[in-house]
Amino acid sequence: MHKPASPIHSVSDTALWVAMYRAYESERHDAHFRDPFARRLAGERGEEIVRSLPGGRVMSWPMVVRTVVFDEFVMRLVRKEGADTVLNLAAGLDARPWRLALPQSLRWVDVDLPEILGYKQRELAGATPSCRYEARATDLRDPASRRALFGEIGGAANRVLVLSEGLLIYLAEEQVADLARDLAAPKSFRWWVMDIAAPELLKRLQKRWGRRLAEGNAPFRFAPVAGTKFF
Repeated sequence: MHKPASPIHSVSDTALWVAMYRAYESERHDAHFRDPFARRLAGERGEEIVRSLPGGRVMSWPMVVRTVVFDEFVMRLVRKEGADTVLNLAAGLDARPWRLALPQSLRWVDVDLPEILGYKQRELAGATPSCRYEARATDLRDPASRRALFGEIGGAANRVLVLSEGLLIYLAEEQVADLARDLAAPKSFRWWVMDIAAPELLKRLQKRWGRRLAEGNAPFRFAPVAGTKFF
């Protein structure tokens, strides 16, 4: 059996990669945020992934900025706008329920494949989240499962904040459009915080890392010419 040259073997492995960036930032004396769980979650493979990618370490800054911005959105929408539920799509190794000062009444639902959620729960077994945390193993590529989950979450909440940090770039345009339509259906889904790559950035990333990511079954894909007007 051919083994991919890349240490990334699936899109789930990119969570280890990003967690390593959070670990590097957390260990700086002037860190923009502190994630005490990041290095534990990234593990040796997370560091191996960063080392294997050309310019892997120096490209940490966009992930740091993204983390800070998402943190700010979460805290503002929960504290000031009354979000009572956070639906975190493709949650990966996000440790916000443990590292942010969230209200105990907040319901936080992580959605991802069972393997990555199971790994995170094992690694964080001794830690206590600040809010009401749930892990829901769901393949977001399956429309029926996705819609059933969205309907359930939406029916039990008043003001839902949806996060999709680092998800859309791995999807085709039609998959993103289908996801957007499904998220628009529940009336309680009030906000969707996402990150979108520009076409020029996608070209640079594909030139730098495209072959390795393709070998690891995690190619970058979504970068709409229309930007947010795509939606």
